[in-house]
Amino acid sequence: MGADPVLDALAAGCPAARPAQPGDAVAGVTPRFAAAPATVAQASGLLRAAAVHDLAVVPRGAGSKLDWGAPPRRCDLVVDTAALDQVLEHAAGDLVVRVQAGVSLDRLAEMLAGAGQQLALDPPPSLASRAGAEPPFARPGGTVGGTLATGAAGPRRLRYGTPRDLLIGITVVRADGVVASSGGKVVKNVAGYDLGKLFTGSFGTLGLIVEAVFRLHPLPASAAYVTVDCDTPEEACRAVAAVAGGELAPSAVEIDRPARDGPVRVTVLVEGGPDGTAERAGLLCALLGAGASARPSPPAWWGWPAAGNGQPGPGGLPGADGQPGADGPDGPAGPAGPAGTLVRVGFWAAGLPRVLGVIDDAARAAGLDPAIGGSAAAGVIYAATGPGADPAAVAAFVSGLRAALARGEADARPASAQAPDGPPVLASAVVVHAPPPARELLDLWGPVPSLPLMRAVKDQFDPGHRMAPGRFAGGI
Repeated sequence: MGADPVLDALAAGCPAARPAQPGDAVAGVTPRFAAAPATVAQASGLLRAAAVHDLAVVPRGAGSKLDWGAPPRRCDLVVDTAALDQVLEHAAGDLVVRVQAGVSLDRLAEMLAGAGQQLALDPPPSLASRAGAEPPFARPGGTVGGTLATGAAGPRRLRYGTPRDLLIGITVVRADGVVASSGGKVVKNVAGYDLGKLFTGSFGTLGLIVEAVFRLHPLPASAAYVTVDCDTPEEACRAVAAVAGGELAPSAVEIDRPARDGPVRVTVLVEGGPDGTAERAGLLCALLGAGASARPSPPAWWGWPAAGNGQPGPGGLPGADGQPGADGPDGPAGPAGPAGTLVRVGFWAAGLPRVLGVIDDAARAAGLDPAIGGSAAAGVIYAATGPGADPAAVAAFVSGLRAALARGEADARPASAQAPDGPPVLASAVVVHAPPPARELLDLWGPVPSLPLMRAVKDQFDPGHRMAPGRFAGGI
């Protein structure tokens, strides 16, 4: 017997249980214990012991997004999935892979590439990994489980969808230690999709993800990135609409605007065989007009917003006031600094011009000039301020933005459309990340119409509210 009977109980289920260290903190909350189960059985035993001792549990993958979401109300045990790192099965003929939650996306990509296949998820690099890197940037070591738990998706969501769209099976450990599975290894099998969708984007509040089954796609033989600089948001919106509404099948359409009065850069990704890709890139250049050019590698800002770091795009990394640095359009300005505030705005893609206007109005009223970028054609863009932005101004910006969205100012429906019975829910603003001084003034998630249903799901899966308590919307 050790000096701590609770630690002894945890170690009986998972030998790699230990006292926590400062590096185990989650959004500033330091746990008592940490553990790294190497098997599903160990994970089950660990959570069963945690339930007996009423410990609050927070799952952790690579840790690259632990500052996303709200800090946990309490955190007694961090469960690290690093040792759950096995690729269990790759059915190349069926385009299916089964992996444990701790497998890094980097390693999985390398393994699948050998078979000419890919898991078409491209969560972008973190701020630390980007500094000094050359495109294409190295990933921050994000894991399968962490990607599912946060629902992180990068530019190619336009063509391939988000993590929940590619997930066809999942195995989880419930808060009481019971192992549950759903779905299967065949793409046509839809059984269990609801469980996978519930856990994707749940921030660890429903249970511990330990295994996942994904459908795969062939790895493109070539890619081309077609870029055009637009003088005004309206011009950029027309470019995005022309590409998204055309027949050239882009994999991604991204925008990047470092400052309100600056140009908006639009970049379109096309993938496929070398000849077809080159032909489509040429047609895109003609469609986008003067100044459009194609290159085989992404611009340095590609995918920056969803990393949750508040860095702007072409102008480089943010300075203390949130303004872009002095480097050129395709290179970072210097070493990574503290993360700023990042707001994710979801909207109907046709409403892009109005959404940009709403963001600008709210920012101007708050005295801020956030960088803006993201997957315009997929209806997801981000507004980022630097770490030196005044917390009260950030809070005013988020409040003003949400108020405008609630009034329907981003409503893109035609005038002939029937008016809804209540306020239109056509856009949302979620604070992905904020420094602690700003976070204390913010409701990170904002209004959530389905909150009663989400709370009922939480009560069913975690009646003791011990899994990552407080991390999700509405304090779930």
